[in-house]
Formats: sequence, C-alpha cells, structure tokens
Amino acid sequence: MKKRPATKLKKSRPTKEAKAAGARLKIVVNEKDIRTRVREMARQISKDYAGKTLHVVGVLEDCFVFMADLVRAMTIPVDCSFVRSQMRDNDAGSVHLREIMFIPPVEAADKELLIVQGVLQSGITLEHLCRMLMMQKPASLRIATFLDKADERKTDIPVDYAGFKLSGRFLVGYGLGVREQYRNLPFLARVA
Repeated sequence: MKKRPATKLKKSRPTKEAKAAGARLKIVVNEKDIRTRVREMARQISKDYAGKTLHVVGVLEDCFVFMADLVRAMTIPVDCSFVRSQMRDNDAGSVHLREIMFIPPVEAADKELLIVQGVLQSGITLEHLCRMLMMQKPASLRIATFLDKADERKTDIPVDYAGFKLSGRFLVGYGLGVREQYRNLPFLARVA
C-alpha cells in the first residue's frame, strides 16, 4: 500500500472567525484545508479497503469530529465504534505500575480495523490498544490520525494515514480542546 505524505501546514493570520470564538486565536489550519485533506484521506482508505467492510474504532475524546467527517466521505461499508482509555496507578511496594484499560471492549477477530485518533503524540496508549486488539487476530489493523506529532513519539507505532504533521504546538478546534472548550471550531488554532 502506498502511503501519502501528510500535508505541510501553511502559516495564516487570525481571522474574524478566530476572534468570534471568544479568545485570541491564531489559525494554523483553516476549514477549507482540513476539509480537502480529510476527503483525500477518505478516498485513499476507500481505495485500500475496496470490496470490504471497514470497522472504524475512534479513540475518544479528540477523534469525534475528524472521525465523523472521515467516515462520511468514505465510499465503502463502514461500522463505527468508540473506545475511551482509562488509567489507574498502582503501587506495589517500591514498584509503580500504570494499568491502561479501554472501555467498552472492541470485538476485533477477523475484522478489517482502522483505529482513528485526533492527535497521535507519544503513541504509548495507542500501542497498548493495538497490542490488545492484535491478540484477537483481526484481518488487518491500521491507524489514521488527524494530527501526527511524530517528533514526540516514544514508540515505533506505524501511522498508515496522517492528515497533518505538526511539532511542538498545542492546538484547539476540530475536536481538540482545552478544558473542554474550543472543540466545536471548524479550524485548528493556537490560543494566544
């Protein structure tokens, strides 16, 4: 399968949309560029899975806007579900352990799986999810992320479909938020 490189970001100035959002925001990726890139990704995924049903699993919270737009643009049969990670710290004497769980459980056996994330940073939690799913022997398992922060990766987890590559920026909008705000913005921006 041929991987398409993630789109490079263009610099842009704050607009009236950003000012209307209630804070000083600097738009990093505008709505039109997002829409174009998501459609390109959906076309490639539809081509790669032609003739198959794709089981898309979104990792909450930051994937929901991206996943909705992505699956609506696909031209293949799609089943959708969501998981949420929960972490629990346990101290066993002098050893500190972190337990990662995903709810609800995903049935993965013999399915064509696509894991969807809004932002992929360290990759630690996603790698854990992929290992758990691979134990069920899916037909295939691939990863799509809207924002790929590869320079922050702490694992070698492969990304099959990436929207935009970023580094060192904290962004809001298009499903990403801070203190649960700004997720509804149709563009990506930095809070000034």
